[in-house]
Amino acid sequence: MSEWHPASWQAFTARQQPNYPDQDALAATLGQLAEMPPLVTSWEIESLKQRLAAAQRGEAFILQGGDCAENFADCRAPVITNQMKILLQMSLVLLHGLNRPVVRLGRIAGQYAKPRSADMETRDGVSLPSYRGDIVNSPEFTAAARIPDPQRMVQGHGLAAMTLNFIRALSDCGFADLHHPENWDLDFVRHSPMADEYRKVVDELHSALRFVGTLGGTSGDHLNRVSFFTSHEGLLLPYEQAMTRRPARRSHWYDLSTHLPWIGFRTAELDGAHVEFFRGIANPIGVKVGPGMSHDWVNALVERLNPENEPGKLVLIVRFGASKVADGLPPLIEAVRATGREVVWMVDPMHGNTESTDNGYKTRNYDNILSELEQSLTIHEEMGGHLGGVHFELSGDNVTECIGGARGLEAADLVRAYKSQVDPRLNYEQALEMAMAIVRHQQRTR
Repeated sequence: MSEWHPASWQAFTARQQPNYPDQDALAATLGQLAEMPPLVTSWEIESLKQRLAAAQRGEAFILQGGDCAENFADCRAPVITNQMKILLQMSLVLLHGLNRPVVRLGRIAGQYAKPRSADMETRDGVSLPSYRGDIVNSPEFTAAARIPDPQRMVQGHGLAAMTLNFIRALSDCGFADLHHPENWDLDFVRHSPMADEYRKVVDELHSALRFVGTLGGTSGDHLNRVSFFTSHEGLLLPYEQAMTRRPARRSHWYDLSTHLPWIGFRTAELDGAHVEFFRGIANPIGVKVGPGMSHDWVNALVERLNPENEPGKLVLIVRFGASKVADGLPPLIEAVRATGREVVWMVDPMHGNTESTDNGYKTRNYDNILSELEQSLTIHEEMGGHLGGVHFELSGDNVTECIGGARGLEAADLVRAYKSQVDPRLNYEQALEMAMAIVRHQQRTR
């Protein structure tokens, strides 16, 4: 294996990258980014790795969720607060029902780039570069908006920093205090079919905390603040390279744009630039895997991305789809086990279950998402292993993008509040339903 450095990926084929017309401007921007403060620290990254190792052993559970693609315009207090609220609500349900720590991992503060199926988009005979996320270009269908602009990386860094600053401020001021989950109630959750069940969980947790405080003579101050980590798809390699540093008194390189970057399904080629970049950073990393990837391919990824077999280092985020997971997941688990290497197994029940409605909306059916999730839990249990966590695209807003769920959303309802510019997300009720479904499944199988 050749020697690694943050720019060594440039000698490999880099897929899903924008074509910047002004290379001098790109170089100047990357130089500017390289001098900017990091967004996260190596100490936070190592702390996350330890928690992921616990999930690998079945001693914790990972909740990873957030927008399919963040928009620059959504760097606003209400949007960030609602995103935090739904993730905290879900983690409360999981913490209470699974009786083990929950690792909260947001798709936030950097999920600005998105892969596309084609480099160009054509409308009414006009072809323009595809929209690749706000960190690259704008979604408006005009020639000026679709030109990749490197200065958007600087803007993205600033907005990610503001988002992280607000998240940390909320955590430090007691917003995430487990003694006061009523702070997390969304204004509209009281009207949800899930409201009574969620309120029961809150009341039971209050009682348990009061009992612990009485028994131990403490208020449980260690529960006043919960840890919250960030993640995004490490798609835009020039940006990730500029944010990669070797901190003082550390012997390894860290991508300090996020705690956990992941490699997407479309950029996981063994001889590709993304695998080359990711193999050299000390962060825990994820890889999306699913249909079309041979066992030899996945095993080679496992070996290349975690050659030291470090606990908590590598997360395989599996996305087969409800109709394929029963046939695809068991032999994949067996193949990885045969290597003698340990990984953290997660399920992404969203991407393999995407479909289109007759009126042209891209959507996902709640029942299919739930089916893949429950099948994955059962398969890992029957094979004597652990599903370490779940990966959802979700929103803290009252969107209508996925059909089904407690309110029985139908295709005709999508037009009411379909806000995503890329992929459909679970709304707050559907997301909370998923957390409760995980708990019910685990309680049935105990």
